[in-house]
Amino acid sequence: MSGFPRTEFVEEFAIVAGLITMQVIYAAYGVFMSRLLSIGLSPLFLTIYGSLATSFILSPLAVYFEKSKWPSEFNPKLLIQFVLIAFGGVTAFQALMLMGIKETSPAIASAMPNLAPGLIFVIAWCLRLEKVDVKCKYSRAKITGTLVCLAGALSISFLQGPSISSAPAAHHEATEKNRIMGCMYLLAAVVAVSCTMVLQASTLAEFPAPLTLCSVTSLIGTFITGVLQFIQEGKIEIGTPLLTVGTLVGLSALGGSWSGLCIAFQAWSVRKRGPVLVSAFSPIGTVCTAILSALTLGEAITVGSIIGMLLMFGGLYFVLWAKKKEGYNFMEDESEIHDTKKPLLS
Repeated sequence: MSGFPRTEFVEEFAIVAGLITMQVIYAAYGVFMSRLLSIGLSPLFLTIYGSLATSFILSPLAVYFEKSKWPSEFNPKLLIQFVLIAFGGVTAFQALMLMGIKETSPAIASAMPNLAPGLIFVIAWCLRLEKVDVKCKYSRAKITGTLVCLAGALSISFLQGPSISSAPAAHHEATEKNRIMGCMYLLAAVVAVSCTMVLQASTLAEFPAPLTLCSVTSLIGTFITGVLQFIQEGKIEIGTPLLTVGTLVGLSALGGSWSGLCIAFQAWSVRKRGPVLVSAFSPIGTVCTAILSALTLGEAITVGSIIGMLLMFGGLYFVLWAKKKEGYNFMEDESEIHDTKKPLLS
């Protein structure tokens, strides 16, 4: 029993360090995708190519590490869950996010997913999958932290301040319309991924193989996105990028590999600590994206952005403090069952 606390500490450190690293990677990826979209690459094609690369890279790892966890046969319920996760987490989320990045900016696009903790919290609470006791100070802290995080996300998204430009008023009006439409894309993406993360936690409880889940859903999402683009445009359109096919293949493979590993780690973390805690780390990605955008794309960091970052970090630490204290209570008194040391939906 003496080694148990040490094992718990190592696992906790791995989850926290991994989630922070994942957010830094996502920030760099978002800024890079914004650059590709600005030179004419199609958002749907990016989703198709990246998802296919993710599936191709993760498949061998899934076979090697998780083949023993596969069921003898896949029941219809599990297959339906795979399709829903693929549609929500690959096609809907990635395509809508890329369309939102194209119409807004990487900083705004990375801020919108900070709405996910609140949405996931509400969904899990309504489905009675997240334990909430308003009489418990830790539950109240989680609620407060989530609301503060939401306030920060809204601040960094909408308090950007007017830009100074000599462009005609009609151009400003069109730009504002595109920005509003982009925010709508991003909001729809957050709703899709929030529902998907709760479903993903449920699926992993029955099918504890995150690499396999990511590989299969990425492949399914590739076909769903391809069908969607074919219906929408009549063909699988690359766009008009100023890049060679070889360069696109290399960039897609690199992006797909990093994205696949991040998604697999996120799935494992969801199974270990639940979707609410995993989503609480997204403010770190927002801060990193704002800094990278300022350094590489010349985007200004406004007062509203700074206020939003501070609020999101405050909300993040509220949630983490409450989850950690709930864990200690669970260790000390098993009669008080809290959700932090048990996977959500277990």
